[in-house]
Amino acid sequence: MKIRLYHGSQNATVEPQYGLGQERHDFGRGFYLTEVSDLAKEWSVYRPKSRNGWVHAFDLELEGLKVLDFRDRGVFAWVAELMKHRDADESAAYRRRAPLFIDRFGVADADDYDVQVGWRADASYFYIVKSFVRDEVDADCLDELLKLGGFGIQYVVKTPKAYANLQSLPELRQPVVFDAHHAAYEARDGAAREKMRELIANQKFNRLEHLFSDLIRGDG
Repeated sequence: MKIRLYHGSQNATVEPQYGLGQERHDFGRGFYLTEVSDLAKEWSVYRPKSRNGWVHAFDLELEGLKVLDFRDRGVFAWVAELMKHRDADESAAYRRRAPLFIDRFGVADADDYDVQVGWRADASYFYIVKSFVRDEVDADCLDELLKLGGFGIQYVVKTPKAYANLQSLPELRQPVVFDAHHAAYEARDGAAREKMRELIANQKFNRLEHLFSDLIRGDG
C-alpha cells in the first residue's frame, strides 16, 4: 500500500538520507512526515524566527515494511518512546523513574521497525507529558487530552529499507508563507493549551487517582 506524505522544512531542497536527523527528536533519528499538507506547512515555520518555508511531498510504499503504530500500542507506549529520546522533566526523581516506566511500557524492539507512527509531541502535547510525569494528570485522562491539540499523526522513516521505499515528488513542492502559517500554528497550540489547562484543573475529569508514580510501582 502506498501513502502520500508531506514534510515541512525551511529548505527548498530536501534529500532524505538514512542516519540523519536528531536523536532527541520524538522517535529519535529519522525522516518525519505527516499525511496532512496543512500541518506540514505549519511545521515548516513553527519557530518564531523562521523565514518562509517549503512543503515537500513523498510517496511511501508500506508493502514489505514493518510499521510500529503507537495508536495500536496505547498512549503509555508512546510516552515511553518519547522518554527514550527527550527529557520530560529535569528532576532527580524523574531520572530514576523514567527507566522503570520505559522498561514496563516501552516497545522493546521499537528500533527493529522500518517506520514508526504516532502523535507529534508538539509544544502543547509535550506539556501534557510533563504534567503527567509530575503526577499532575491522571493516566486515564491522557487519551482525551491528546485529542485536543489537532497536531495530527507523524510518520517516521527509520531504516535503509524504508528510505528505499520513499519516493520524492518534487513537482508537488509548495512554498509556505511564514506570517499566515506561523500564526495558524500559534493559534492551534494556544487553543490546545487553554483547553488542556481547563481539563487538568477540572477535578471531575482529572481525579488524580491513577498517576505516573503509581504505574512505576505497578499499581496501574
